[in-house]
Amino acid sequence: MDLWLLWLIVGFVLVIAELMTGTFYLLVLGLGAFVGAMVAWFGGNVLAQAFIGSAVALAGAWFVHHWHAAQRNVDTGVSNFLDRGQAVVLEGWTNEPAGFARVRYRGTSWDARLAEPASRPVAGATLYIHGQEGNTLVVSAQPTH
Repeated sequence: MDLWLLWLIVGFVLVIAELMTGTFYLLVLGLGAFVGAMVAWFGGNVLAQAFIGSAVALAGAWFVHHWHAAQRNVDTGVSNFLDRGQAVVLEGWTNEPAGFARVRYRGTSWDARLAEPASRPVAGATLYIHGQEGNTLVVSAQPTH
């Protein structure tokens, strides 16, 4: 088997595995393998294939890491959320001292955490979405601006 074909197979395996994870890291490793295949196709030796493919993969991993970091809101730990400012209805408390509750939004129940834990609205109160932490909505009694 030619070396360029081996690089190509490894690249496709990595890209297919990426489709199952969604992190983009395996995608850039697959891209590095494709570049290694290209170098092999043009007659580069094994050292050149490995070096250039690794350089592309490392540069891509660095880019993906910094892109992921830029997408996070590191100041508050709350991600940007498209439904910010939307009203929800407090159904009840799951852990009132810690500020965790269940809220009704878009016809279903969601876990929620109060942005300001000192306030304790009663069941049926209208709250507003400020953000999201994983599957938990961050809500407040005051609307966002």
